[in-house]
Amino acid sequence: MGTRAIVGVMGSGREEHEEKARQIGGLLASLGVHLLTGGGRGVMTSVSRAFAEHPERQGLVLAVLPAQPGDTLCTPPSGYPNPWVEVPIRTHLTLSGERGQEPLSRNHVNVLTPKVIIVLPGSAGTVSEAALALGYRRPVVAYLDREEMPDLPKGIPATTDLEVLRRFVEGHLAREPEGRS
Repeated sequence: MGTRAIVGVMGSGREEHEEKARQIGGLLASLGVHLLTGGGRGVMTSVSRAFAEHPERQGLVLAVLPAQPGDTLCTPPSGYPNPWVEVPIRTHLTLSGERGQEPLSRNHVNVLTPKVIIVLPGSAGTVSEAALALGYRRPVVAYLDREEMPDLPKGIPATTDLEVLRRFVEGHLAREPEGRS
């Protein structure tokens, strides 16, 4: 039994961007990967739902959950995990927002875990994840028009073409795992 690659999807915690999320969830399910999100509402819910409901999917819905500030039991905030999360990864780390690049933000785990990262429209937390992905030199692509997310870091390719996105993801999934020759 081999291991499955993990693909992370980052996006709004408020807005679902249902059409884009449905397309991405279906694409990733058809590729046989695990899906990783932050486990909350918005894009995290809609892409997880689309992935989980896909009839041919083989991977699982994973989520890196934040903890409520100061909670020694590391209880996730209300709304976490969303109902589609199958493997909740509880942490002591915080919600991101504008502090998404700070050392105790779960965004570091969100961008270091997947083999490929897809960015959907979002605000400060999503922008910080995108910036971290660039900083860590992770393969990252945005499925949006740059006008939808003007603060998206310049070094991240953006496309509205699902086939271009598919080729980007498949190309990076086909590469040898890090640390192997």
